[in-house]
Amino acid sequence: MGCFVSKLPVRIPGYEDPILLAAETPFSVSEVEALSELFKKISYSIIKDGHIHKEELQFALFRNQNKRNLFADRIFDLFDAKGNGVIDFGEFVRTLGVFHPNTSFDSKVLFSFRLYDLRHTGFIEQEELKMMVVALLYESDLILSEDLIELIVDKTFSEADSKGDGKIDLEEWKELVSKNRSLIKNMTIPYLKDITLAFPSFIVQSYVADGR
Repeated sequence: MGCFVSKLPVRIPGYEDPILLAAETPFSVSEVEALSELFKKISYSIIKDGHIHKEELQFALFRNQNKRNLFADRIFDLFDAKGNGVIDFGEFVRTLGVFHPNTSFDSKVLFSFRLYDLRHTGFIEQEELKMMVVALLYESDLILSEDLIELIVDKTFSEADSKGDGKIDLEEWKELVSKNRSLIKNMTIPYLKDITLAFPSFIVQSYVADGR
């Protein structure tokens, strides 16, 4: 009698039925299985314990495991939904789904709002906005003067804070993003719309060390 071997082994930390993950995300079952290969490559790239650690995600996204950056830290924190310091497979697929081109505008707005809400207060304060702007500029290797950064932050915050209470709530953030879609441009990864089993290999070869 033959033995059936699943494409997605239960030993993957955070294993969940691909059918369930496909129902909760924009991915198909076969795409979830393809993402499992990417997950395994990243999670065994440095620590090799089947979870994705912060330095592994940073290396996969930015090709550098040592270049600490607030933006990279915040992305990791949002992937790590359980808050236990590592990313399991279910967290990986669900969060990656936010970056899918077919994911709703509202979902992307909410994710970006949480990204900027550094203190988890349910609001974005001006200092938080400035910290994220500086982090994004740093990640893009753009060097602006302190005065110009202050000008950008002041103008953006003033436009967003329509209630004039010194903080930006989700409703105000959504209104700002509606007028400035470029604010969530990095919330979409076009390649996720056409995942095949070759897709993870392409990404892994580009961004993750193969251990050679």
